[in-house]
Amino acid sequence: METNPEPIRIPITDIFDLHSVPPRDVKAVVEEYLREAHRLGFTALRIIHGRGVGVQREIVRSILGRTDFVADFRDAPGEAGGWGATVVTLRQPIPNP
Repeated sequence: METNPEPIRIPITDIFDLHSVPPRDVKAVVEEYLREAHRLGFTALRIIHGRGVGVQREIVRSILGRTDFVADFRDAPGEAGGWGATVVTLRQPIPNP
């Protein structure tokens, strides 16, 4: 089996669905997604982790809780996924002089 050393590029939007991310990659992918979304100036995000038994939800929330530019996070409203998704508020990036 051949592995591809090149990272897979995904478009950064305000909604990130983790269903296509292998569980072993969730932590690294979410960390990079947050950095890039912040760099691009997003302030409101929705991360869809699914309901399941809550493992991915806990991974996502652990990352959010220790990311300094995350201002707030909570369950999404029912119509946006409820506890199967987390809405995130990011602090504005500080502009470079």
